[in-house]
Amino acid sequence: MMGVTAGIQSQLTMLIDLYQLTMAEGYWKLNKHEIPAVFALFFRTLPFGGGFAIACGLQAVIEAVSNFKFEQNDCEYLANLKTANGQALFDHSFLEALQKLKLTVDIFGIPEGTVVFSKEPLLRVQGPLWQCQLLETLLLNLINFPTLIATKAARVCLAAKGEPVIEFGLRRAQGIDGGLTASRAAYVGGVTSSSNVLAGFKYGIPIAGTHAHSWVMAFEDELEAFLAYAQVSPHNVILLVDTYDTINGIKNAIQVGKKLKNKGSQLLGIRLDSGNLAELSIKARQMLDEVGLKETKIVGSGDLDEYTIDQLKKEGAKIDIWGVGTRLVTGYDQPALGGVYKLMAIKGVDGKWQYKAKTTDDPHKKTIGGIHGVRRFSVENTFTRDVLYNLEKASPEPQENETVEDLLELIFHQGKLVYTPPKLSDIQLHTQSQLDKLPMALKQLKPEIQYIVVTPRPSPRKGGG
Repeated sequence: MMGVTAGIQSQLTMLIDLYQLTMAEGYWKLNKHEIPAVFALFFRTLPFGGGFAIACGLQAVIEAVSNFKFEQNDCEYLANLKTANGQALFDHSFLEALQKLKLTVDIFGIPEGTVVFSKEPLLRVQGPLWQCQLLETLLLNLINFPTLIATKAARVCLAAKGEPVIEFGLRRAQGIDGGLTASRAAYVGGVTSSSNVLAGFKYGIPIAGTHAHSWVMAFEDELEAFLAYAQVSPHNVILLVDTYDTINGIKNAIQVGKKLKNKGSQLLGIRLDSGNLAELSIKARQMLDEVGLKETKIVGSGDLDEYTIDQLKKEGAKIDIWGVGTRLVTGYDQPALGGVYKLMAIKGVDGKWQYKAKTTDDPHKKTIGGIHGVRRFSVENTFTRDVLYNLEKASPEPQENETVEDLLELIFHQGKLVYTPPKLSDIQLHTQSQLDKLPMALKQLKPEIQYIVVTPRPSPRKGGG
């Protein structure tokens, strides 16, 4: 297993769409492959109809780019690909060039955990045209999904209003890597722990969990099952009470709680996984408090997301800890971020940058060429506006009382890593700090306003700057 996941996270050079290879060969044959170019990775629309997104996936980008190399067996596979008429798809000399290729690109990135908005480059890649092109799908794959899930997790945690959220969606995640990536991204977004042991082992995420319905069903009756669990794991007792009848399950849990208390231990919690969670949690809190088990927490689970948590809170639910699985790790209501990777500038024969823009009939898909930075302005520790600006032109300056920061940091210079990634726990703290600075109106599930992102004016000259 670790061999599989290690491969997933490191050697990803062949995680590429075929058209990037055919285009790279075309540039190479035309001797255009070393022309300096600039690409930007961004998304067009904020996910989940929300007011923000959380950048995530940069650590995976660092690992993949650091290990980027076409091995001999990669090129042997590519050498066997055929065209429609049975000819070799790639020239042997091009494959030799691929095998000798060493990245010399500069990559700028927005640090993980940073609040970001549509149209802003999460990554800016500068370097030889073919190298930038070969990285396209790899970078999109490593940024799109974790950014989506970190954003979903942040929304869930905001709905929980500071109460702990446990992520336990591994069993329904999209494959092995989907589960690992989702657990890490959910932690970046703010969850306190995960049921995913491999994610804990690999990333140091706190792990949580006790027993499932099958434990209860493996015994003659529910009380026996609860007593047995308390006997074998007396310091980790959270009892799942809805296997048969929830109210009776709470009564059985109370019996166990009393016995634990007499022995100097305690019933940490009960978990409600089905039924009317608001009514059941209110009743459970009352029953627990009446017998002196006020310290026992109530965990709520069962197809929860930010909307159900928000509604349960409005109904007065007495839930202390939230368990969120499927609807978090799959990005249930929006399964893809929709990030894109576009050519923004290329150097002409005169050595000057030519800005490139997509002028499609679909206005939603139009782009603005240039070498863009992202500068964020704040007033009294609250974000007020972001400005996308062309690095070749005057940079925007703060107004009175504004503070300013540039979001894109240099990650790779000439193919060499120059950035020190923070610890995952520090990334989570950064996320929380960012959300604290986000205007309250943008933290709503369906905000009525949009954050101000000032974009450059399109170039008046077709294809140029």
